[in-house]
Amino acid sequence: MTARYLNLLFSPAIKAIQQQNGSRDAYAKRAAASEPDRLTESEAQFIATRDSFYMASVGAGGWPYVQHRGGPAGFLKVLGERTLGFADFRGNRQYVSLGNFADDSRVALFMMDYPRRARLKVLGRARPVDLATVPELAAALIDGTYGARVERGIVIEVEAFDWNCPQHITERYTLAEIEPTIDVLKSRIAE
Repeated sequence: MTARYLNLLFSPAIKAIQQQNGSRDAYAKRAAASEPDRLTESEAQFIATRDSFYMASVGAGGWPYVQHRGGPAGFLKVLGERTLGFADFRGNRQYVSLGNFADDSRVALFMMDYPRRARLKVLGRARPVDLATVPELAAALIDGTYGARVERGIVIEVEAFDWNCPQHITERYTLAEIEPTIDVLKSRIAE
């Protein structure tokens, strides 16, 4: 956990609960940095292989909203050491996240790699971008082989991130990950 991440999330109430439960001293030793985190090659490689993530935003009424975002592997792009972006595909047209960004740009991204039992959490500030006005960004975000309609780009300035421990992550596999094994078994059965 980076110092920036815990400084953004650990309120006085959280620190008090940590103190009551015996974990405060360990976290207090890491609480020095205030500069936003910078993504490294490790985060970039992890992000490049994700085909989905969850994004939380906060509405004007204070309620959190969590939305699944999916696409081809690597649709969430690392645009710089503190910047992420993705093509925002047309969905159910509720526009809850987009409306939330107008009131509060803060977002949390939650990315999972179930087979490897790894997760990356990112805190940042999101802004919608009309990709018709920024062709170089459109070229970086849009995958022409993916058939979804792109409505805009979303650019996220990273504030902090955290790699969580693998404890309690249940291993799950996509069809693409298990198909090669299934194909081998089907061939054996056919023989």
